[in-house]
Amino acid sequence: MDVSTQDQPATALDFTIEGVRARLKAGLRTHAPDGVHDDDQAPDCGDHDLNPGTPPGFLAKSKRRAAVMVPLIERAGAVNVILTTRTEHLPNHAGQISFPGGKIDDTDDGPLAAALREAHEEIGLDPAMADPAGYLDLYETSTGFRIVPTVAVIAPAFIPVPEPGEVANVFEVPLSFLMDPANHQRGSREWQGRPRYFYAMPFGEHYIWGATAGIIRNLYNRTHRDRMLG
Repeated sequence: MDVSTQDQPATALDFTIEGVRARLKAGLRTHAPDGVHDDDQAPDCGDHDLNPGTPPGFLAKSKRRAAVMVPLIERAGAVNVILTTRTEHLPNHAGQISFPGGKIDDTDDGPLAAALREAHEEIGLDPAMADPAGYLDLYETSTGFRIVPTVAVIAPAFIPVPEPGEVANVFEVPLSFLMDPANHQRGSREWQGRPRYFYAMPFGEHYIWGATAGIIRNLYNRTHRDRMLG
């Protein structure tokens, strides 16, 4: 496991586990967002957020239901976010940084069950070590994934065991870094002859961007409304 560390600027926000739990309780959804199975319902947020007025086709017509786990874990009195680097041979988002997660199967009892199953498969998380705290907003990617992010507080004793077929690396980033809007960059790449914009949160050697950064931004918006940017 690669546990990344980096000096952070002082902040008045409380990033102890007690402070984080209080913000989660105040900001998260208590039920999974509607729309994950309704292709006609607009997503709450997604890759289109920074791309108003994009031409038809930016969001894929074919929708795929997915769930991810946003795992928060206490380390030395503060809270980190567990992230993974996907292996290079996967058919979707190969080599990118992501949360544990994947397709919601018909046998899953909803998004939470899917997120717990995927986290167990990908990083060896025993569901008994995860304390679900609530949900973020429905997030749609330009590739057609409609994602329900579930936030959970993970027992400090947890040691990730990456599944080598899917996960190349497991690492942690301080929540204080990810919740600092000064670290929320806007990157761009060309798409159909025009710039496509996305959130990026580089941390050391780890380039966190795209849907993963967009979900982190949604976590910021829901739990830091008193400091939310326009």
